Amino acid sequence: MSIVVTGATGQLGRLVIDQLLTTVPADEIAAVVRDEAKAAPLAARGIELRVADYDRAESLKDVFRAGDRVLLISGSEVGRRVPQHTAVIDAAKAAGVAQLAYTGVLGGPDADFTLADEHKITERLILDSGLPHTILRNGWYTENYTDNLAPVLEHGAVVANAGDGRVASATRADYAAAAAAVLTGEGHIGAVYELSGDVAWSFAEYAAEVAKATGKEIAHKNVPASVHQEILVGAGLPEGFAAILVDVDAAIERGLLAGTSGDLARLIGRPTTPLAETVAAAVAGA
Repeated sequence: MSIVVTGATGQLGRLVIDQLLTTVPADEIAAVVRDEAKAAPLAARGIELRVADYDRAESLKDVFRAGDRVLLISGSEVGRRVPQHTAVIDAAKAAGVAQLAYTGVLGGPDADFTLADEHKITERLILDSGLPHTILRNGWYTENYTDNLAPVLEHGAVVANAGDGRVASATRADYAAAAAAVLTGEGHIGAVYELSGDVAWSFAEYAAEVAKATGKEIAHKNVPASVHQEILVGAGLPEGFAAILVDVDAAIERGLLAGTSGDLARLIGRPTTPLAETVAAAVAGA
């Protein structure tokens, strides 16, 4: 039996591996990766590599073993994730894994924005599979914003179409710690966790934190959805992806990413990382 992390070279996957290694021997961890060369640092740490591609179902045939505890990190290619996730679920069921944990989206069936659609379908596929499962409904990553500070600093503004909506974000490391906890702990089979930060913040508050950390004047500019779409496309984003981000902001305005259930803090045994701390670290590293 191994603890198996799919998408292990991605931003979240790497952090899950790091967290697992604090309590689990490396030879009990396996990483499912698409590119073996890219995963060389994991192999150097003693982690077994299992090479497979979400888009090639046949490559997943021998990736899982009976009794494995598996983390299915959702694919990053919007529009392709349902067949990709289906291939992983089918392979996990055929192998007889002991647990399939999945990183879904905050709100689950109640999340009515476009980016949630494939997550909701995947949850249903997992339930229908009959696999022992744990659903990790991840909220927003604070890094979705702090990793993209350049335009904010260039224009002195946080631009959004979310109005006074609030975001209960947490860091990737927080979510990674929760994933590691359910993979190594007991009592999580059949559980559904609504994971989010302890405090929900507004974009005006985010702008104020960036201003505080940089010493610069940073405004919050709320704009209509159509204007935000034009701004994002003008900055070089594909129209489809820009539309998804605008749609997320609309969901934020409706309060769909503001939930603070406390599940994340309880799983990781500590408060979630404050917005101010993440902003300050991002500014210091810029």
